[in-house]
Amino acid sequence: MSDEWSELAGRIAQHAQNYLDGLTRLAGGEGGDAILPLLLVEVAQVSLAGAQLGAVEDVILQGNFEPALSADPDIDPLRTALAQQLGPVDDYAEVFDPYKDTTVTPYRLSDDLAAVAADLIHGLRHLQAGRTLEGLWWLQYSYFNTWGNHAGAAMRALQALVAHTRLDVVDESAIQAAEESAV
Repeated sequence: MSDEWSELAGRIAQHAQNYLDGLTRLAGGEGGDAILPLLLVEVAQVSLAGAQLGAVEDVILQGNFEPALSADPDIDPLRTALAQQLGPVDDYAEVFDPYKDTTVTPYRLSDDLAAVAADLIHGLRHLQAGRTLEGLWWLQYSYFNTWGNHAGAAMRALQALVAHTRLDVVDESAIQAAEESAV
């Protein structure tokens, strides 16, 4: 295994672990009213890791075989906690593939964020077991296949939510004019 792969694996593992740690804290209620911009930061940072995986050559496993791992941990409690934290903004609409399927599909931020976490956990488990190539292969494959799409969709939804909270402010002069006309 080349030093380049080992260095990449270290960077990706750090991004993945940071995402999982941040997501867990936010699902637990840390962040308060700032949960949306904080989730946006977490998703953007882990998306950088995905972009790095997308920019390197394909990781190919010898024999094209992924060694088995024991069952991945259940992330449903994380997804449920995120859904509770997000409340009414959990549901949104997304176009799954703007080039092949332009049908608008209902999505949930909590599902997207948890799907990213599940794929990252699986890849991290390979890396933590010392199987660097297998971990990188899984992280790259699942980035293209699942978690990259979920992260991108979540980032678009979170960016829209943050933008709405910042830009959809009430025009104070309109309020004052309405109050004056009511008198």
